[in-house]
Amino acid sequence: MDYKNTLNLPITKFAMKANLAAREPEQLKAWEESGLYQKLRQSSEGKETFILHDGPPYANGHLHMGHAINKILKDIIIRSRQMAGFDAPYVPGWDCHGLPIEHNVDQKLGSKKKEMTAVQIRQACRKYAEGFVDIQRDEFKRFGVSGDWDNPYLTMHNAYEARIAKECGEFALSSDMFLGKKPIYWCCSCETALAEAEIEYKDHGSPSIYVKFPLKDDIFDLLPALKEETLDSPDKSASQECCCSSKKSCCSLHENQFNNSKNISIVIWTTTPWTIPANLAICLHPEFEYCAVKTPNQGIMIIAKELVQKVMAQFNIQDYTIVGDIASTALENRKCSHPLYGRDSLIILGTHVTLEAGTGCVHTAPGHGADDHIAGLRYGLEPYSPVNDNGCFTDEVEGFAGQFIMKANSGIVEELQKQNALLKHENMNHSYPHCWRCKKPVIFRATPQWFISMDNQGLRQKSLEAIDKVEWIPSWGKARIYSMIEHRPDWCLSRQRSWGVPIPVFHCNKCSEVYVTRESVDKIHALFTEHSSDIWFEKEADFLMPEGAVCAKCGSHDFKKDQNILDVWFDSGVSHAAVLEEREGLRRPADLYLEGSDQHRGWFHSSLLTAVGRTGKAPYKAVLTHGFVVDSQGKKMSKSVGNVVAPEKIIKQHGADILRLWAASADYRDDVRISDNIITQLSDAYRRIRNTCRFMLGNLFDFNPATDIQSVEEMSDMDKFMLHKLGVVLNKSIRAYDNYEFHTVYHTVYNFCTVDLSAFYLDIIKDRLYTFPAKDKARQDAQTVMYLTLDSITRLLAPILPFTTEEVWKEMPCFENKTDDGKIADGSADADSGVSCKNKDIANRKAESVHLTMRPVPDPSWQNDALAVNWEKIIDVRSEVTKALEEARVAKKIGHSLDASIGIYVDDADVRKILSSFGKDLRDVFIVSDAYLISEPMEITVEKDGKKVQVIVEKSSGEKCSRCWKYDITTGAREDHPETCSRCSGALDQIL
Repeated sequence: MDYKNTLNLPITKFAMKANLAAREPEQLKAWEESGLYQKLRQSSEGKETFILHDGPPYANGHLHMGHAINKILKDIIIRSRQMAGFDAPYVPGWDCHGLPIEHNVDQKLGSKKKEMTAVQIRQACRKYAEGFVDIQRDEFKRFGVSGDWDNPYLTMHNAYEARIAKECGEFALSSDMFLGKKPIYWCCSCETALAEAEIEYKDHGSPSIYVKFPLKDDIFDLLPALKEETLDSPDKSASQECCCSSKKSCCSLHENQFNNSKNISIVIWTTTPWTIPANLAICLHPEFEYCAVKTPNQGIMIIAKELVQKVMAQFNIQDYTIVGDIASTALENRKCSHPLYGRDSLIILGTHVTLEAGTGCVHTAPGHGADDHIAGLRYGLEPYSPVNDNGCFTDEVEGFAGQFIMKANSGIVEELQKQNALLKHENMNHSYPHCWRCKKPVIFRATPQWFISMDNQGLRQKSLEAIDKVEWIPSWGKARIYSMIEHRPDWCLSRQRSWGVPIPVFHCNKCSEVYVTRESVDKIHALFTEHSSDIWFEKEADFLMPEGAVCAKCGSHDFKKDQNILDVWFDSGVSHAAVLEEREGLRRPADLYLEGSDQHRGWFHSSLLTAVGRTGKAPYKAVLTHGFVVDSQGKKMSKSVGNVVAPEKIIKQHGADILRLWAASADYRDDVRISDNIITQLSDAYRRIRNTCRFMLGNLFDFNPATDIQSVEEMSDMDKFMLHKLGVVLNKSIRAYDNYEFHTVYHTVYNFCTVDLSAFYLDIIKDRLYTFPAKDKARQDAQTVMYLTLDSITRLLAPILPFTTEEVWKEMPCFENKTDDGKIADGSADADSGVSCKNKDIANRKAESVHLTMRPVPDPSWQNDALAVNWEKIIDVRSEVTKALEEARVAKKIGHSLDASIGIYVDDADVRKILSSFGKDLRDVFIVSDAYLISEPMEITVEKDGKKVQVIVEKSSGEKCSRCWKYDITTGAREDHPETCSRCSGALDQIL
């Protein structure tokens, strides 16, 4: 007889081969056609909201792995919060203004740009951004990211631009925004101011020079010994010609060449010789001691006392004498001569001076350095910056006018050498700020710009206080942003570009007074809402301003528009106002902001300042930071290096669920590694999880949850143990989801599928599932455990593997008469079948989609700690049995494990008692044909956690049953079923 037809062999349409790359687009289309996202919103009405606010990516270029991990992590959180019972909408957004788009459009337009108006150029930028919004939207959707893709927020939308202008206007009205001239990052190539977040640091070669600034003022009163030294040791540089073009003796330098103090110089060190023409001062530290050092050929030099030995070694001067010490405070307000132009260079004090490098005397150009500017302000020094927008010296700079500053370095060094002011010159490599767009070195340059003050209205202190009220994940994020806010300068808002939102203020043509009023702010908001910010470039000031506008200072009615646009970080920074406050269903503050670690100085930063400045509160309750994506060696990805892994490539080869599994499996708090090998390993892990689900689906083909679910209390201990393990997995994973520790979810579920299910429980119950009668209680007990397990891990993994879990969900057994909370409705019978539903409190509904269900929650009745302890001991014994069977297989003593009969000795009385309770069924635990306990130990034993275990493997006696393949002495005892054992014969009696 062919017994195959008498077995309950698995049946399922769930494919072993995932073929995700082909299946996933079909599923995306089905979700879109069914309106799944809208159904989620409808089903969530009235629930508590969870708002994850999307930081807008830039609408330029295709997506990379950084986009992938960011958007996938956000989607996992949104989905998990939705399934936890929250209303968790997701509104994606894009940052659409700024230089990269403008630059690319300029290149595309070429010479055509000269014939176009400003509005036409802006419209070309808008069209360019729209194109990449569409491209990136499709790419994000392909990641499996669910959201309101038909209605995203764009910073170039009319309403958004209007809100940007309004928020800027409010800062101006509050006096937090001011027009000032102070050094800011300036890109000479892009000809625009740059924000801190638009700066990249990389190595750069610079000339390193030490320069003498001759003292103009007599300091003999501070150190009388100097007078004798200057008379005895005339400066050998005194015979030099003056530097003035006329070579007349009336110039200030020539006039002082024979002053006794001419022999005394303060020495500075700089790596930016081009800033020497803008020098106005030399800064000393108020608490440092300084020395007058006599040298054979360079006169007397004043440097920091602690650096004398180091500096003299730099100059290769061995024969030097310290004349005496001078307090820095005594030198304050004395004057030196500029080594090139002879004008005064004031000696000032500042705490930014350090002893880490140089001489302890800092060359100060208030127009080219933040610290220089701050120190100079205390002494009334103007931020002198004789450099044009393109980085060339103005006509003010004698001898170098029109030269590009970096190229002028060599000429300046040469001129210093001629004046005998140069002590040392060498080249050095050091970390230097570069423009994030053109990758060229930037400079500090003082130009008239709009700023938000960090201190006028206490914005800095209020922001620091707000930081303390936010949850930072990981915790180090708090210290990082705190330090940045604590030490940051005023925020430079203005940019000299075309594609952006204009700063909505006006200037009086008669007296240059700034005009901004409540009426002007409100009118601009209304105009931008109706027409977009393009209207600023289409209309003149009188159209844009309130009717009857008058200059408060001079009474003039003649105004002009401001010509600057806003920093794009202000654009995205006010999204809490433009999106969270204005979009229905959202609110401020958001529950969570989530971005890469670079956003502590970017979006997290600008959002905090704009929110605190306007509302006094942070825009977020919590901030989660993830690391950067790097290659398998931990190196930054680079096209030139060839280590870039593109998300599109992974999706085409493996599917989006594998990409999502990668994002979930890594501890994102550090940099996240990716490589072909890592993806291959995750693909293997995915197959194991998928095949575990497939096995359970296949063995549930005849299982009806409405009628076949069995009572947990009446199950065998092994079935109860697996439900206990399932409960542990669910509790651990739910905690991990709530703590945003998705790698814990992945590893927990993966280990459960591979170790607890595939290698243990499912392996053992195969015999029960296949050979027992279909409606046998023991078989339905196992099916109940599988159903509850499959239902749980499917819903548990749905946020991470949305495509695969939906595929599993469609193949799961379904039944009617369910409620939305996953329970069967009250009423003991199904209307059509008339059969009662058992355990209706643990049967999950078969919703249209797994993503419309709630997350699984373990039934308290599953928990059985005492039983779990005993079964863990059995598993320990089973591992020893498995080893012994493998050794016997290698020795060719047996083939399959069912060929074996095993004897087991354990010295743990509790374990012996448990094992003995199985009786003949002990063989099923170890998947052998016979298993028995040995009462006394033999000579060779194995210790397991201090307990002795011994396993004897022998060839099983009896004949092989043709149905269950076990060797049994009862095989052949029945004439009607001569090839089967007694257990299979009994089953056949019920089946046939």
